[in-house]
Amino acid sequence: MLSTPTRSPEVTDFQIQAQIDALNQDYNGTVLGFELENVTRTSNAARFNNVGPGSTEQTAMKSALREGTASTLNVYTAGFTSGDSQGLLDYATSPADYASNPMDDGVVILYSSLPGGSTTNFNLGRTLTHETGHWVGLYHTFQGGCDGDGDFVADTLAEAFPASGCPVSRDTCPSPGLDPIHNYMDYSNDSCMDNFTPGQIDRLRSQISTYRGIEL
Repeated sequence: MLSTPTRSPEVTDFQIQAQIDALNQDYNGTVLGFELENVTRTSNAARFNNVGPGSTEQTAMKSALREGTASTLNVYTAGFTSGDSQGLLDYATSPADYASNPMDDGVVILYSSLPGGSTTNFNLGRTLTHETGHWVGLYHTFQGGCDGDGDFVADTLAEAFPASGCPVSRDTCPSPGLDPIHNYMDYSNDSCMDNFTPGQIDRLRSQISTYRGIEL
C-alpha cells in the first residue's frame, strides 16, 4: 500500500508501478514478492513537508492512512522539506518493532526517489529497496564499523562507514575483502547497487517468519 500525503504531479501511477517492478526485480533472489494493493492520495502540506521519525505529523499520517497487518508493507512518500526531517531521503521500522506499535509500521521515502524522479543518483527505485531491507530485518552493511558483530550477517564484509557514489575497490577495514558497495544496504548511488548476499536472504527470511508471519 502506497500513500502520498500531498498530491504531487511528479508521483504518477506510472512511477508507482515502476517502483513496484524495481522492488520485485531487486528482491527476486529472496523469493519475496510485492503486489500493489492500493494507492491513497491526500492533500496535506504540513505532513508532506514536516513528516519525520517521531513527529506529530508522522503519527497523524500513519494513523489516518496505514492499512493491513504485519505482512503489509505500507509506503509513504514525503517531501522532507522542513523541520527536523529536512533533507532526509528515507526511514523505516523494523519487523521486531511491529508488535509494540503496529500503527507505526512502514517505510517513508522521498517522493522524488521513485523511478524517474528528480533526486540525482537516487531515482531508480533503490531507496525503497534499501528501506524495505530494514522493514524485513536487515541492517546497514556498515553497522558496527570494522569491529564486533556488524550487521549480524557473516558474508557481508566489514565496512568502516557508508559508501558514497560508487567507489570501486574501496577498502575501509583491515579484514580481507573489499567494501560491499554494491549491496542494497549500503549508501551507494542507485546505479551502483545490485545485490543481497545469501546470508542477508537467510536473515530476512528468518525475521519476517518470526515477526511478520511470512513464510517463504
